[in-house]
Amino acid sequence: MQQIIAIRAFRRSACVAFVALASLALSACQPAGDPINSPYADGEEHENTLFTAFTQRSPRYLDPARSYSSDETPYTYNIYEPLYGYHYLKRPYELIARAAKAVAQPTYFDASGKVLPLTAPPDQVHESVYEIKLTPGIRYQPHPAFAKSADGQYLYYPLAPGALVDRYAITDFPQTGTRELTAHDYVYAFRRLASPRVASPIYSTLAQHVVGFAAFGEQLKAQDATQRESLAPGENQLPWLDLRTDGFDGVQALDDHTLRIRVNGSYPQFKYWLAMTFTAPIPWEADRFYSQAGMVDHNLSLNTWPVGTGPYMMVESLQNRRHVLARNPNFRGEPYPCEGEPGDRARGLLKDCGKMTPFVDRLVFNIEKESIPLQGKFMQGYYDLPQASRGDIGVSMLVAASDSVERAALYEERGIQLPTTVEASIFYLGFNMLDPVVGQGDTPEQAEKNRKLRQALSIVFNWEEYIAIFQQGQAQPAFGPVPPGILGYQEAPEGVNRTIYDMVDGKPKRKSLAQAKALLAEAGYPNGRNAQTGEPLVLYFDSAAGTGGSSPSLDWMRRQFGLLGIQLDIRATDYNRFQEKMSRGVAQMFMWGWIADYPDAENFLFLLYGKQIKAGKGGENAANYQNPDYDALFVQMRDLPDGPEKEAIIDQMVKILQHDAPWMFGFYPKSGGAYQQWVYNAKPTQMVRNTLQYVRIDPALRVERITQWNQPIWWPLLLLALVLAVLVWPAWRTLRRQQTRTALTRANSEERS
Repeated sequence: MQQIIAIRAFRRSACVAFVALASLALSACQPAGDPINSPYADGEEHENTLFTAFTQRSPRYLDPARSYSSDETPYTYNIYEPLYGYHYLKRPYELIARAAKAVAQPTYFDASGKVLPLTAPPDQVHESVYEIKLTPGIRYQPHPAFAKSADGQYLYYPLAPGALVDRYAITDFPQTGTRELTAHDYVYAFRRLASPRVASPIYSTLAQHVVGFAAFGEQLKAQDATQRESLAPGENQLPWLDLRTDGFDGVQALDDHTLRIRVNGSYPQFKYWLAMTFTAPIPWEADRFYSQAGMVDHNLSLNTWPVGTGPYMMVESLQNRRHVLARNPNFRGEPYPCEGEPGDRARGLLKDCGKMTPFVDRLVFNIEKESIPLQGKFMQGYYDLPQASRGDIGVSMLVAASDSVERAALYEERGIQLPTTVEASIFYLGFNMLDPVVGQGDTPEQAEKNRKLRQALSIVFNWEEYIAIFQQGQAQPAFGPVPPGILGYQEAPEGVNRTIYDMVDGKPKRKSLAQAKALLAEAGYPNGRNAQTGEPLVLYFDSAAGTGGSSPSLDWMRRQFGLLGIQLDIRATDYNRFQEKMSRGVAQMFMWGWIADYPDAENFLFLLYGKQIKAGKGGENAANYQNPDYDALFVQMRDLPDGPEKEAIIDQMVKILQHDAPWMFGFYPKSGGAYQQWVYNAKPTQMVRNTLQYVRIDPALRVERITQWNQPIWWPLLLLALVLAVLVWPAWRTLRRQQTRTALTRANSEERS
């Protein structure tokens, strides 16, 4: 029995030793200097390909009429070409032409059709007409929707029954074609925005401004309803809604390269909508191609396989796994900018001046469902940037580096670039101006007292400290509603909120607690108590965090109000309940934010326009603030073109808000990118969406660094071999002793016999 046990022990140990030695042998087969854990296909890291990631799910809508999510923009803005875009480097943001020859100035007409000068008062402008010239020779990407036979017939329309068998990607269609971009494609795109089958989130906004757009939308609704009613019982495939036949006067093609758009009144912000992919061109051939029966069932649509004229096109789409954009062979190329904001040259952002973009041949997006593997692969060099659509990863890494000497040293050693920028967005603490305690009041006397209360609270609420603690320093205190990068923003000292700050040695310094207490006493609450009743002042803050009223940030807020002797009662709820209370105007104080759709001060100042109040009207003025002087200036400012006159009016409006204090202006958050050392021309921004067009990489340096950072580590295997030897040796000796005893016993037995 002992002999059997010894033999089994020896066999087990020998087996383990064999596996270890086999592992050593397999590792030895790895080419010298190559990493052993690369996720790339053979040689893929050597190619001019940029690797990044996405999380959770694939982009839901790549149809430009529906796409409105930031995780979709790295695809849509690199595939489609709106008429306009934004200069990649300049700040404040500058509108530039993309598919258009130039950014067109509108022609103003009065109600009688007479042409007005651009300096005409906005209230005289009945209609603004934009005539936009397209750059000739722009061509669509290769796509089967354009494929034709020798006799000019479309190859893939109509498709024969069964033609979609085993076709789940555009690359499954062997024949492709192309054609020139025309003004008719932009007309078709506008018409499509009004289609009830598309349900574009931007249609209702544009319908208020574009001549005849709302009526056209009603016409399409009726046409769609008629087609639905005509379906046979059991049939669910609607015929193609051909938008070439009927149109409206507001958007027309004067010829193949001239687009005319008519806008009601004076609306200078309209030009920014032409820089969004909502108004990107749609070829009717693609719309018709994807309308065929069975296409949606095979995941073939504009939502998954876009058709554009931009620098890239979709060539691989594995839902919730991997997406690949490749250089559009029909793209004409665009020169890299030669100008930027101060400091861009020193940061090396102008070295590629005049070179044709895009620089990268392929963009590969792989899914990473967990943040730790994503971060790990980025630090190993397998991702060039973690996520193209997010600006918080770089900020998180900066914060981590500030908290850890080891991490900071690792980032520096690996040359990780972590640039940041203040974004065109704001977070603020708002007062409900309908509230009797913190609001505008029913009488001038009460209005003045409540204003002083808001001013006292705004002084004591130390946003600099809040940013340092809860934003890890990655934000800029706001003096008003207009953020940096937007016309109308002013730096210190001109833009400083003098209601809240004093200028000391040329720098803004928050007013003292004593000054805040003096204002509080003038408001009728000395030491935080009602001067008439002696009762403590209790204020209410509605939190959508759902934390039960307790969290580090909420506790910090209580302490800030407590400096004035004021009690802060937190009313925590979920976001749906919070929104419902906001719509009814019953929340006393709240915290909210706004991210700009376009870089114009109007996009922030309208948040406090009286006709935009949220309570009862559903507007975006969540504070329900109304001031006749401010509203009159807003209407005047809204219709002015950019220039000194507009800036002067914005300055007046901001000063009114600083005095009235309907918001504690809070902070402008920063976003930041994270880029490997072999990534060039990286400048983080949430406003410019086609950034990947300008990024350049050095694949040779990437391969060198990946190899350096991911070398095989041999000593654990050698140690394992030594441990195995120690384990095997006793078993081998036991077996040899047993064999010796057995042999002696047999010999003695034979000798006796």
